[in-house]
Amino acid sequence: MYRWLLIVLLFGFSGKRENASSWIRINQLGYRPGGVKVAVWCSKDQLAVSSWQLVDAALKKIVYNGKPGKAFGAYGPFKQSYRLDFSAFKKPGRYYLQAGGVKSPEFEIGDDVYKGAADFCLRYMRQQRTGFNPFLKDSCHTHDGYVLYGEKAGIKDSTRIDVVGGWHDASDYLQYSTTSANATYHLLAAYRDFPNVFTDEKLANGLDGKNGMADVLDEAKWGLDWLLKMHPKDEWMFNQIADDRDHMGMRIPGQDTFYGRGYERPVYFVSGEPQQRGKFMNNTTGTSSIAGKFVSAFALGTEVFLQSDSDYANELMERFQSALDFMVKKYGVSQTASVRSPYIYAEDNWTDDVELALASVSSTFNKELKKAGLQLEEAPDKNMFADSAFFYAQKEKITPWLGADTARHYQWYPFINVGHYELAKQLKDKRRDTIIGFYKQGIQLVWNKAKQNAFYRGIPFIWCSNNLTTSFAIQCYWYKQLTGDKTYDELEQANFDWLFGCNPWGTSMVYGLPSWGDSPVDPHSAFTHIKNYPIDGGLVDGPVYTSIYKNLIGIKLYQPDEYEQFQSGLAVYHDDYGDYSTNEPTMDGTASLIYLLAAKEAQSKLKK
Repeated sequence: MYRWLLIVLLFGFSGKRENASSWIRINQLGYRPGGVKVAVWCSKDQLAVSSWQLVDAALKKIVYNGKPGKAFGAYGPFKQSYRLDFSAFKKPGRYYLQAGGVKSPEFEIGDDVYKGAADFCLRYMRQQRTGFNPFLKDSCHTHDGYVLYGEKAGIKDSTRIDVVGGWHDASDYLQYSTTSANATYHLLAAYRDFPNVFTDEKLANGLDGKNGMADVLDEAKWGLDWLLKMHPKDEWMFNQIADDRDHMGMRIPGQDTFYGRGYERPVYFVSGEPQQRGKFMNNTTGTSSIAGKFVSAFALGTEVFLQSDSDYANELMERFQSALDFMVKKYGVSQTASVRSPYIYAEDNWTDDVELALASVSSTFNKELKKAGLQLEEAPDKNMFADSAFFYAQKEKITPWLGADTARHYQWYPFINVGHYELAKQLKDKRRDTIIGFYKQGIQLVWNKAKQNAFYRGIPFIWCSNNLTTSFAIQCYWYKQLTGDKTYDELEQANFDWLFGCNPWGTSMVYGLPSWGDSPVDPHSAFTHIKNYPIDGGLVDGPVYTSIYKNLIGIKLYQPDEYEQFQSGLAVYHDDYGDYSTNEPTMDGTASLIYLLAAKEAQSKLKK
């Protein structure tokens, strides 16, 4: 009751709802004047809508009339649904929609509706920092760690190594190289592609102040610095810090004592061989997936820092060369290790990581590094890396989850084939069209499912469905950048809108964004649960299939479900601390969202 009262106060509903069984779902952040603008009318009754109106919120005057068109019928908890497309209306202002006896919350149409959103989500990244944490103004996990599985590299078991830094992975305090490298890459790419979006309000340590560097680049460098510690020399590379013994108690980050070595936590070596998973072993088959992610992050970092800090770029270049050697040491995938539970990051693909690694090195090599005083140890033919990247591009044409109904947790990670985009930008021959065709095929597989429901939802409701949603929206955006083809604009926007309220639950999936809207208030996080600290900008996991939710271990709700009427046999989402499957924020998902939000803000700037 409190949540709905809050929405009434914030969005200016007047009087009682005429139809208590119908709703209009919107993107609470708002819409760009020249962009796709669609809301979804949905009802738990079998009703029909013949017309709808767009109303100026201040004047209470109808400014646009529309017909809903196709009735999409049942979806999730609803028996009937329509898409309300007001893209043709472009005048900036504040509005609401009305149809079928119900009003939407107010929303804005304007050029600046996405301004500052990417920077806002950087708050969560800073809050996830290990070592010195600027949110807490204190340090944590300063004793990491002791090495496991490093014998083949000559590292005696339990050897002490300094790997302090990086980010906590989610609401737990594990740290994974695979998610951190992917997050680092997205942050670097966001700065490279949209440098004018980001501001400089923080020092390198995350505290207030200006240091002449965009805050997103400060954050990316924080990730790079930690990755350098996780690959400190040619034959050493580490996959993760800590394991699921972390889950033995929720607490504000500090000094963990769950691992039998005082305050130290284990650091797992990238052995290319199966490692402990409770009673089982994980399905690790090689080193390529993790080492490839190191390569791409270091190579893009080299390119980004080339002019501003040549010494640092040189260090990153040295490490991407050694990571390349590690990548081909044993072709295959590295999965995470677990001790107490069956839940791991069960990544099953690696050729996409190799493709991106080679494409990134190709891009860096072709930036004329010699002019900056940097040189590869053995300068190859300039086309060698791109040619090799294209070979691997054909090994995973379409990211396997696209068009699928389900997948295992992080089975196809990252959730987007970034290498296709980076390689297609470089190629000038027919191979470019081939790779773009791979993107289009994947998008079409999702569209075949999405076009059947009013939300244009074609993403499977597996764990971290919001991460998949973000990645898919980016793929649609990249496809358009490569081709100029706007065929999938409405599908791209629908996935973006989903994250900010145009979904069955009517809520944003990002903590505190927008500040005036309905967004998570009780996430699965010790910061909020124990200390009532805000976790601004954190993207939560998102809805899962009801069948998944019902079969998870140790899950329960602590508060009455404010979204109960929107749960269904299809999928559930709970804004409740106890639901770690739908309401836990993730660091890597947030980093990907920062890229997407930067792209949206940059589009607005171009239209001015």
